[in-house]
Amino acid sequence: MSAREALKTQFLRDAGFGQARRVAMGGDASTRSYERLYAADGSSFIFMDQPPALESAVAPPDATPKQRLALGYNAAARLAAGSVAAFVTTAAFLRDRGLSAPNILAHDVDAGLAVLEDLGDGLFATLIAQGADERPMYEAAVDVQVAMQSEPPPAVLRAEGCEWPLYVYDGLALKIATDTFLEWWPKFSGLPAFGEAAVAEWEALWAPVWVRGEAGASVFTHRDYHAQNLLWRPERTGVARVGLIDFQDALKAHPAWDLTHLLQDARRDVPAELEAAMLDRFLAAKPDLEREAFLADYRALAASNAARILGRVFARQALLGRPQYKAYMPRTWRYLERNLEDPALAGLKAWFDRHVPPEARA
Repeated sequence: MSAREALKTQFLRDAGFGQARRVAMGGDASTRSYERLYAADGSSFIFMDQPPALESAVAPPDATPKQRLALGYNAAARLAAGSVAAFVTTAAFLRDRGLSAPNILAHDVDAGLAVLEDLGDGLFATLIAQGADERPMYEAAVDVQVAMQSEPPPAVLRAEGCEWPLYVYDGLALKIATDTFLEWWPKFSGLPAFGEAAVAEWEALWAPVWVRGEAGASVFTHRDYHAQNLLWRPERTGVARVGLIDFQDALKAHPAWDLTHLLQDARRDVPAELEAAMLDRFLAAKPDLEREAFLADYRALAASNAARILGRVFARQALLGRPQYKAYMPRTWRYLERNLEDPALAGLKAWFDRHVPPEARA
């Protein structure tokens, strides 16, 4: 038995789950792993394992941009590095607002371990693929966004003896994330590395987008809000019908950010008419937002997010030996190209046309 496994076994024993049957669950692109625990009475729970040593450091709340860059990607991009403290406090924040985040049955922040309420297997993506009507699910998911954004978020989240700063998704974080396209896409596609002039032009063209993203950072944001992180709980009512997971990287961001993930989902096709209808639903519930300005920010931030996903997530993961991510690339390119049709993004469209020819877009 490895030292890590011995630690997990002892944690479960101390938490009262020592006799539970453990069944491994499918993983994702993170360094976390999950197991389902089955108790003798038939009840089930989720066991989350996030080895702290597998992640780079997070940023102290008062870190300067230079210090964040020196600490690594997690700190620069405002990621929580899988922190159990972030998960526990964010879950409590969401539950306190009537949203369906899992209850935490046991946790050890230093060890990176937690036992969670089991919200089931009804992922939006799975149910829709099996023929379920997607419209009510997306309507409820948009309503959750409205509920999340209904009050100014706190600077610090606190719960169950833990606290976690709710960082701002600032210009540096947006830049670092978007710039991963420059690093990883040439390695994946076989293009030569982008030259200094191309990189300088890239940064100049994206800079206004990052400025707008930071300027609009005003609401609580899940950050990874899409159909594989949302669970349908039809036995509940209202916004509680949407089970929420994988929210530990939550922060304060632009109100469009989560919608870019939900409605331009890199892992499944969202019909254009459904995207438009859900944007209309959101804006109808948020009369404080000026429609055209919001939609312009939505398209610009969605383009930035698509570049990040193509680079940091899909190309990087494919190069690390996970070829399944290649299947998502054409869809993400379609989203990016559609967003770049906005006349305000014409310079970025021209940059991609010059430097990433059609045959280099998977």
